[in-house]
Amino acid sequence: MRYRQLGNSDLQVSVLGLGTMTWGHQNSESDAHQQIELALAEGINFIDTAEMYPTPTQAETWRTTERYIGSWLANSGRRGDVVLASKIAGPARDPAGQNHIRDGLSRHDRRNIVEALDGSLKRLHTDYLDLYQLHWPDRKTNFFGQREYPYQDDAESVVIEETLTVLAEQVKAGKVRHIGVSNETPWGVAEFLKHSERLGLPRIVSVQNPYSLLNRLYEGGLSEFSHREGVGLLAYSPLAFGALTGKYLGGARPEGSRLSSVYRTFNRYDSASAQEAIAGYVQIARQHNLSAAQLALAYVIDKPFVASALTGQTSLAQLRDNLGALDVTLSDEVRAQVQAIHQRIPNPAP
Repeated sequence: MRYRQLGNSDLQVSVLGLGTMTWGHQNSESDAHQQIELALAEGINFIDTAEMYPTPTQAETWRTTERYIGSWLANSGRRGDVVLASKIAGPARDPAGQNHIRDGLSRHDRRNIVEALDGSLKRLHTDYLDLYQLHWPDRKTNFFGQREYPYQDDAESVVIEETLTVLAEQVKAGKVRHIGVSNETPWGVAEFLKHSERLGLPRIVSVQNPYSLLNRLYEGGLSEFSHREGVGLLAYSPLAFGALTGKYLGGARPEGSRLSSVYRTFNRYDSASAQEAIAGYVQIARQHNLSAAQLALAYVIDKPFVASALTGQTSLAQLRDNLGALDVTLSDEVRAQVQAIHQRIPNPAP
């Protein structure tokens, strides 16, 4: 395993991190514990979760993922072996489907942050989080696959200065070691850094955004913040919900897969351009005797602005295959072939 400093923090995180958002829908508590055990045995030390997991979030299951991790921590006594991160949900984007999280009013203000953090700590059976993140912005902007900026006013959004002040109080209280953002834009990252410097408050050390062979938008503006400002990328969906393994090509929906069950209507990767790009990347992997997952992950963790790539898997076999990416060194030929597809079909699935 290789480790990298997370932004300008004192945290060293494994270049592959353990994503957990299926635990509670596709994975049982026993499955979750087995994944943690294998991950730690192979050197993974970073576990990422969120109060709303598993996704899609539901009133009956939200907070289950944290409970699964918490029961493992309580039983194992290995809190010190794990870099643990969680997230507070942002305001409901779909009120009809998210009212179960603080009545759909989960703003990034004092009441919500304190309530959400205390709940996560209790479920996780820990006194502190190594990293606490804002799951998505408390304002109208483009994230979660929205290409166009909405250009709407924010009558009710909580200002970043207030959010930072409350998070600083949690750091001072010892409940949180470092703070980060997720699904953020270059403007948002710049604002957080500006207010931290102006007010002498803790800086964000990470941004958790999508990054994969199908979505390289992070390179266009945010990567420079990683380079020059010490804000590391925690890359989520590096396998694009498993689409980059090739298992969904031609409309296939293998039994037990994400797109065959809880994500039946999720179609970000079903466009003709995305399917063409995926087929091309799968062919490159086969040509060089790699699994498609290993090629996709090796490409992501090769980037200097990536602190950790968060893999999500439903089986131990998938986790073992993902770990094989650590042994892959991308040749100049592979890089050129990947770039040729990207130039022809850039970012088909943001």
